[in-house]
Amino acid sequence: MLNKQRLLTPGPTPLPEEVRLAMARDMVHHRKPAFLPVMQDVRAGLKYLFGTSQEVMPLSCSGTGAMAAAVTNLFAPGEKILCIEGGKFGERWGEICDMHGQVAVRMPVEWGTAVDPEAVRAALDADPGIKGVCVQASETSTGVLHPVKELAQVTGGIGGRDVLLVVDGISAVGISPCPMDEWELDCLLTGSQKGLMLPPGLAFIACSDKAWAKCAKVRPSNFYFQLMGEREKIAKNQTMFTSSVGLLVGLRESLKLFQEFGLENLFRKQWALTMMARAGAAAMGLELLAKDRFTWGLTAIRMPLGVDGSAVVKAAANDYGVVLAAGQGHMKDQVVRLGHMGHVDFGDVLAGLAAFRAAFTASGGFVGCPDVLEQAMNAYAKAMESGPPAK
Repeated sequence: MLNKQRLLTPGPTPLPEEVRLAMARDMVHHRKPAFLPVMQDVRAGLKYLFGTSQEVMPLSCSGTGAMAAAVTNLFAPGEKILCIEGGKFGERWGEICDMHGQVAVRMPVEWGTAVDPEAVRAALDADPGIKGVCVQASETSTGVLHPVKELAQVTGGIGGRDVLLVVDGISAVGISPCPMDEWELDCLLTGSQKGLMLPPGLAFIACSDKAWAKCAKVRPSNFYFQLMGEREKIAKNQTMFTSSVGLLVGLRESLKLFQEFGLENLFRKQWALTMMARAGAAAMGLELLAKDRFTWGLTAIRMPLGVDGSAVVKAAANDYGVVLAAGQGHMKDQVVRLGHMGHVDFGDVLAGLAAFRAAFTASGGFVGCPDVLEQAMNAYAKAMESGPPAK
């Protein structure tokens, strides 16, 4: 098959040539002098990407590992954590708490809807024993963007609370604004395989001064995930355990691209791709799962009655080489997720919409609009010109 495959999933994402070539170089030893400049550059680049003066620590694991590290290092067993459950990954916070002995206070949120900060404020007022709030910046299973900036105002200085806000930025960092220090987030984490344009296998986590003070009081319940130890090591351009050398070499190149391109330009591009995908789906007469607050890295599209989302995804891959993603959990066959994060441009999204439209029609759907792609391109051009809304 000579057709190019286009990976338009919510991760893994396509990789830039510079990153792929960097990872193809000869291996270096993680405890020898040749590795130290790599980590030095990575440290500076991660601080720029996270918008923080704090150290951002790489962990050799998936993003879920960083979620587990946050829970087990910042909260002692028996402490209460408010877990915002608005999707498959929101539910994971509670599962991690259940596994390690923290008490998950679950706040269900309708899938496709962002959490209301006032509801969080009310929950904290009702239970002063809650020590943390765990939430996704971007809920990858639904395409919702939660208002983490506003949540930080509830948990932080304005409210005067002794509550930590832990933010999963796995499908937000490197995709949409999430400046850790400016927004006063206590803990921000992400993974390598989405906005950072790397293969899976690395996670990253940073803590505020407030979070570090709490971390110093909590005995970590996992030998591998020890944030205080990682903090000491990264100051020496090292990691506690064997470093993922190849991925970190690739990360160095990825971060260099971010710095050369600039985050504001990156966010403008991501916003325009989002507007493009949403306009294309709307032109087809389809309903978007996230109506108001939506992530900039993927678009979740509801399937009408009688159209199986998994069948659409299969047809797009088999007939057009475009790899999309179905929904998750109870919405597995009800949603198709079109990813537009990582090393993706307007041509990829245009091809994705074309393949999605054809696969949707082949799976029993009806599209009456003849200029779907034209409407999508017009939306992209308009969004590139105007730029994204203010943070």
